[in-house]
Amino acid sequence: MEQEHKSWKEVLKVHYRAYRDIRKVCPGLFPVVFLKEILEAVSPYVTIFFSARILEELAGYRRAEQLWKWVFWTVISEGILVLLNLVFRQWYERKQQDFHFRKEKLFTDKWFSMDFADMDKQETHDLRSQIKMNEQYWNWGFQSVPERLGEIVRALVSIISAFGLTITLFILPVTKNGKGWRVFNNPLLILVVLGVMMLLYFVVKNLQEIINNCWENVNDDLNMSNVLAESMTGIGQKGDQAVDVRMYNQQDIVDLCLKQDDFCAPTGKMAAIYHGKGGICAGLAESMSAVFTGFIYGFTCLKALGGAFGVGMVTQYVAAATKMTVNVSELIRVYIELKTNADFLEETYKFLDIPNQMYQGSLTTEKRSDRKYQVEFKDVSFRYPGTENWSLRHVNMKFKVGKRLAIVGENGSGKTTFIKLLCRLYDPQEGQILLNGIDIRKYNYRDYMNIFSVVFQDFQLISQPLGANVAGNQTYDQQKAKSALEDAGFGERLKTMKNGLETILYKDFAENGVMVSGGEAQKIAIARALYKDAPFIILDEPTAALDPIAEAEIYSKFNDIAGDKTAVYISHRLSSCKFCDEIAVFQEGQVVQQGTHEELLEEENGKYRELWNAQAQYYTA
Repeated sequence: MEQEHKSWKEVLKVHYRAYRDIRKVCPGLFPVVFLKEILEAVSPYVTIFFSARILEELAGYRRAEQLWKWVFWTVISEGILVLLNLVFRQWYERKQQDFHFRKEKLFTDKWFSMDFADMDKQETHDLRSQIKMNEQYWNWGFQSVPERLGEIVRALVSIISAFGLTITLFILPVTKNGKGWRVFNNPLLILVVLGVMMLLYFVVKNLQEIINNCWENVNDDLNMSNVLAESMTGIGQKGDQAVDVRMYNQQDIVDLCLKQDDFCAPTGKMAAIYHGKGGICAGLAESMSAVFTGFIYGFTCLKALGGAFGVGMVTQYVAAATKMTVNVSELIRVYIELKTNADFLEETYKFLDIPNQMYQGSLTTEKRSDRKYQVEFKDVSFRYPGTENWSLRHVNMKFKVGKRLAIVGENGSGKTTFIKLLCRLYDPQEGQILLNGIDIRKYNYRDYMNIFSVVFQDFQLISQPLGANVAGNQTYDQQKAKSALEDAGFGERLKTMKNGLETILYKDFAENGVMVSGGEAQKIAIARALYKDAPFIILDEPTAALDPIAEAEIYSKFNDIAGDKTAVYISHRLSSCKFCDEIAVFQEGQVVQQGTHEELLEEENGKYRELWNAQAQYYTA
């Protein structure tokens, strides 16, 4: 990821936006984070304060009643703080776990609302994968925001608390006489101490930036190492890949790839950072705290020697000043990390801000009881984004209402692309698609989608109740869902399911989930299309995994139950489409033939006859 130098304003702006977005999906998170950090910041200073009082009394008057009073309040305050810290820490952990899941809603909502053309791009999926890895492996992006903001609150509260306990260090005068002691009563000495602190601040800040730049320079290599590790180490767990791994000993390929990835190896780039400039700078940054602590130790002891205060106060000042130094360093570290995280948040918003460019339309699709919808492709051409090759070129076609249309052709001829344009998953670059004479882009997008039921060849069922899968909703008409399953040929299987329509499919979320075969899943997918009861119904090779006889039976049965709907069938097997009223033959993105089965077979040099004869040889002796 290309790094840019950002101003504080830009860093704060993107983090504030992330704060608002996270608060929307997880509203109770930040109050818990901030309260937890405030408690953890204040607790050490309460201990320091009471410990100093006890030591002061022991080193001075040794009054038993005063000692017991300070001990009592120490125990009470410590007990209360321990209890509160425990409560808020557990509350925080629960909220953090909840946050890990809830933040995904931002991305899920974006996937659902995104134009299909953008969702279908590989670069969109690559971007989302990169964002997910940034969060999971290195805690950047949204994942970093609650923790970093909490650390800022803790550091600031800690610094303020330390300042409150150390302010008298500079105010209380030394009481010894002599020219050498008077310097400690000079107000300018406070400026000297602040000057030392500022000097150390800038030194630590620059060291942290050097360390950060070291990691930024290897960021691409780090991401590639993560991608390789995630993909290769997971191969053995994936059922669809595990079989091939075992049959062809592909574990050797996995081993070699993982061995060649030396990023985290003892001699790799990560080790080079730790052993080189990055490690040296990290050590120097840590030493700055020790330098300032030593400076405060010396200053405090000299003032105590001069009679400004007793031994108990020495403990208070040194402990508080030391913690202040540590928290100033923490604040610098968080500041650097916020600047780095701003780049990762911008990458996150690059995904979340992908604009919806598809015109949504405003016309209401006419609700016709007679289902008289006419669709026409008028000189339509289309190519997928990022490619120069046309998937469809100058396609002209009219759908005859209530008829059965078969679309055939070789792989890559444009059949599925034709269906995607018909359903307006994409818009063509050239030409028009008309519904009842009106460009489909003018219709309300959701209204237009509702007139189609489609069973794609790569259809998906989800691990939810059978009835919900059929209806596409958790609430549905049970009788209608049952009828759709029976019409699709799933009736007998449904009778064997003890929980009927409430049977959970697959075992992703339920141990008693039912596994269905490929053929059964296809019937459920067809039932889903029937349940929607749309005037157009499309089967895009959903039965490709079946044998030709089984496919022909499903298509024949489906032809009967489709009723007055306009049906479109896509199939590689021409024998399954003989019953259709019309067949359109696609070749290289164009409709090269159109007619009935008998008419197309009569064209001796036609593409349809060529395909038919090529397939027929496998079914004739």
